[in-house]
Amino acid sequence: MSHPHEKHRDAAPKALRISVITVSTSRFQEQQRSGSAKDESGDKARQMIQASGYTLASSKIVDDDVGMIRLGLLKSLYEEKADVVVVTGGTGLAPRDVTVEAVGPLLDKELEGFGDIFRKVSYDQVGSAALLSRATAGSTGGKLVFCLPGSPRAVETALNLILPELPHGVHIARG
Repeated sequence: MSHPHEKHRDAAPKALRISVITVSTSRFQEQQRSGSAKDESGDKARQMIQASGYTLASSKIVDDDVGMIRLGLLKSLYEEKADVVVVTGGTGLAPRDVTVEAVGPLLDKELEGFGDIFRKVSYDQVGSAALLSRATAGSTGGKLVFCLPGSPRAVETALNLILPELPHGVHIARG
């Protein structure tokens, strides 16, 4: 007897388009000044996404600003036709960390389990500092959005959890 999640995985789309958004005032300003910016977390995300066989729909750096984060997310979803958006940075407690506040109102459903599991795995790696993470995820319009901390190690930890489940998650979000 097969389980429902196995049937979902069998019916899930195999080809997915994923966008990466790096939220960072310093990197955004560097990009504005010089035309490019060092983006280790974005680089890690892009490398892992492509190594998993998914298509990189777009990649961008935005300022730690609610409006810019929302605009970047909406462009990724609707203009660049991403099935999944990975947002790195701005999930901490600093006053400029507004990714969760920017993305949260745009989500139809929240995936509370993602944040819980991410913090558990992070705790095993870095100890109690993991409790300071506000990593979150959810769906909007049949597409998935993941908000991750900005460190390359956190991005790697999160994507190791996320990437294997993306087809299944997108299939369910699409209904």
